[in-house]
Amino acid sequence: MAVATGAGLLAGALLDAALGDPRRWHPVAGYGWAAAALERRMYAPTSGAGARYAAVAVGVPTAVALVAGAATRRRPVARATLVAAATWAVLGSTSLRREATAMAKALESGDLAAARERLPHLCGRDPSALDAPELARATVESVAENTSDAAVGALFWGAVAGLPGLVGYRAINTLDAMVGHRSARYARFGTAAARLDDAANLVPARITAALTVAAAPLVGGGRSRALWTWVRDGRRHPSPNSGQCEAAMAGALGVRLGGRNNYAGRVEERPLLGRHGRAPEVGDIRRAVRLSGLVSAGATALAVIATAARAQRRAR
Repeated sequence: MAVATGAGLLAGALLDAALGDPRRWHPVAGYGWAAAALERRMYAPTSGAGARYAAVAVGVPTAVALVAGAATRRRPVARATLVAAATWAVLGSTSLRREATAMAKALESGDLAAARERLPHLCGRDPSALDAPELARATVESVAENTSDAAVGALFWGAVAGLPGLVGYRAINTLDAMVGHRSARYARFGTAAARLDDAANLVPARITAALTVAAAPLVGGGRSRALWTWVRDGRRHPSPNSGQCEAAMAGALGVRLGGRNNYAGRVEERPLLGRHGRAPEVGDIRRAVRLSGLVSAGATALAVIATAARAQRRAR
């Protein structure tokens, strides 16, 4: 079955590369709708309520995936097809790169209003007062962080745990985006979702950073600078995982990330990553997009190799 899982991961990644996200009836959007409905029934401003909510919202779809996996235990074609469909549904790397490329085009044409309008597709930062360099910085940071969330994390957990890994990871990641941020409503209720996401991304974020370092020369960067920036600055970010990806990206591109971010009136001062680099420019968005594609391809190869190696070990 490991061979079928590996084939499904590869097929799903190829579907994402060719088509991007499903245009209609996206399963992740449907899950988000169901999770929001569940939140309305279970919400209370306590960490206990948030833990119960996360347990149900993650546990139910993961259990369904476990049942589906068990039902295809002796049906490799069905297993590969199911894993391919799930992989395509949970990956978002191609759509991420398309959004970032659209931002680059808007900035290159000097259309600041269009660029500001596009930023909410990439991150939750308030774009109303951002100029072109700040929009470029926000985009590069989003590409760095979301390459792990949208590609590497899902592929890692798919290789580790097959269909339940894919579904469970995307459920955790989606919940974190919905309730895991710092706000008055979710300060305590979202704690469990945020901690689950931190745990789920602990390894994928570092794989993302390592692959970013490895691919740096292919976008005009240097491995040594990318590695040094990752090691030096990766732990300075308030997130235990995002900083790993952003620091490696900053070093690979030779830019400076971090600084003041405004989230709908809530201002955060982020530490500088790659503090000796220059401010990001529009061209750096396109370099980040290429680097994200290379990292996603590398993660796909690693996932397939890992499942193939597991199948070989079981065959002995």
